[in-house]
Amino acid sequence: MIKQIIENNAEVKPNSKKLEALRECFAGCFTAEGAFDIERFKEMMKDEVNISNEGYSLNFLGKDYANLIASIDTTTVIEPDLEHNAKPENKDSENIYISGDNLDALKHLLKSYAGKVKCIYIDPPYNTGSDGFVYNDSFKFTPEELEKKLSIDEDEAKRILDLTSRGSSTHSAWLMFMSPRLQLARELLSKDGVIFISIDDNEQANLKLLCDYVFGEENFVAQVAWKHTQQSKNDERHFSRQYNTNLVYARDIYSLPDFRFERSGRDNVNYSNPDNDPKGDWRSGDVRSPNFRKTLCYDIIAPNGNVIHSPANGWRWSKESVQEKIGTGEIIFNTDSTNIIRKIYLCDQDGRMPENLWEGDEYGTTRQAAAEIKELFDGVQVFDTPKPTQLIKRIISIGTSDNDVVLDFFSGSATTADAIMQMNSQIEASKRKFVCVQWPEKVREGSEAEKFGFNTIDEIGQERIKRAAAKIKAENPLFSGDLGFKHYTLRDVPENVLDKIIEFNPEVSGFANNLLEMFGRETVLETWKVRDGYGMNAKMEEVALADYTAYQCGDHLYLTDEGMSDDAITALVDKYGEQTDWGPHYVVLFGYSFNFGATDALKKNLPLLKEGEKQIKINIDIRY
Repeated sequence: MIKQIIENNAEVKPNSKKLEALRECFAGCFTAEGAFDIERFKEMMKDEVNISNEGYSLNFLGKDYANLIASIDTTTVIEPDLEHNAKPENKDSENIYISGDNLDALKHLLKSYAGKVKCIYIDPPYNTGSDGFVYNDSFKFTPEELEKKLSIDEDEAKRILDLTSRGSSTHSAWLMFMSPRLQLARELLSKDGVIFISIDDNEQANLKLLCDYVFGEENFVAQVAWKHTQQSKNDERHFSRQYNTNLVYARDIYSLPDFRFERSGRDNVNYSNPDNDPKGDWRSGDVRSPNFRKTLCYDIIAPNGNVIHSPANGWRWSKESVQEKIGTGEIIFNTDSTNIIRKIYLCDQDGRMPENLWEGDEYGTTRQAAAEIKELFDGVQVFDTPKPTQLIKRIISIGTSDNDVVLDFFSGSATTADAIMQMNSQIEASKRKFVCVQWPEKVREGSEAEKFGFNTIDEIGQERIKRAAAKIKAENPLFSGDLGFKHYTLRDVPENVLDKIIEFNPEVSGFANNLLEMFGRETVLETWKVRDGYGMNAKMEEVALADYTAYQCGDHLYLTDEGMSDDAITALVDKYGEQTDWGPHYVVLFGYSFNFGATDALKKNLPLLKEGEKQIKINIDIRY
């Protein structure tokens, strides 16, 4: 468990994850010594990829450090909120709320949700100088360690550590903060997934370059301007800032479905059927070619003999296609036969394509967002910078389908969770699920949030979800969808426990001086099942083995407690042999709870089952 992660992290380099991906896909490009042969790679790909030696890239102090942080595994554990999660509204909920550092949360989530998240929305700190952003991480590297890991000189290592340990709000610090989080977010997205990132002018240009680096320039979808306020301000020197930006990137642009909003009456106002066309309402469309092509420049002869000359760029179609469309009635002549009219039929329109300019009346404003918070919290503004649910619902409606998972790892006041529950209550088929992550940041001293009784931002988020759920239920008493959530907290291992873990030697120490009690059995099991790919919503079942209780999740059987007797081991072996519909292939031991004798007995007896009638191959995994 933690000990093994610490040992593995010691060997991690900035590009370890990228090398793993290359080794998986291009094993033939690695030498016997493990070096990547770029010339062999070029030779292998020369017919498929145009390899260029020119271009540009984003560079900032700490770029390799950010890659290193993205590659290091988390040593935090997942502590379930047992009382909250057992409540009737939460026990079967598929929604998740995580209190903790989103970098750690993303690393945990990757083990179960890699490639499964359809849409990510985040509203990260904007680094305005007044929004409280200061980069300060908990990784404890010495300058000498960074020099070796990053292949840099002492001066650069110290400059990086100054940013991380003393705190900084420079552009480099902000990029170093965002880069590993976006790298991990990309891995969570499904192949047809999409991420929306809200930002303002302070870091918009840098974020665009960073996203090009992380997601690939070809996966850029749009830069959307959102008019977040309808009121012009006179307190700026040059411009009233009424717009923020939403950057949109795909995991794979070629797999991303088309974006469409449902059509409203306003969208259809220009459609009519003046000629009683059997296909129904239509509107006129442009018949001119957007770009000049000589082959599209020709005259059209109207039925009355009138000559209609080519526009400057030519027609949109070839002469043959125009004649065919005239024959089908898709193209008609105007009343005096001086031009042609293209019919665009309402019945052929699959929704409405979003524009890249989002007005506040349709997408919500910050004033509306503030009003939503006040309504939920008895007229008190407990959060200063919420986003309107109207904005998030519009994003989710084009970025997801009915059963998709939406992730927000800068959850703030939990607008995303509120928006998803509203959508599910308003759209019959919608069963979208949210995963929200929020660092338990202290609320400002003397703030409305503190006066209301909140200590941390994540407390506000959780309370908002509960209040929003109650409001939805009151307004829709027949709605039976998911209005709950399961809550988990990410915990660092205390120093005294960490010391015992590092010093523990199973051959010398024997039993582990109650480390299970220090962690908590439920925390160990929750952390393990996420690590093993089952996710936080997976059910854990008790398995009785004589006088010992084991725990099963999917194909894994977990043995956590001390005192597994010979009778319990015999019962386990018998259960494998006798119960034909039962047989997990992985038996996981909390190594600190097992002495040499019990471990040895399990190793000797369980693998023998593969020689029996059931032919089960059992893998024993001892975790420290």
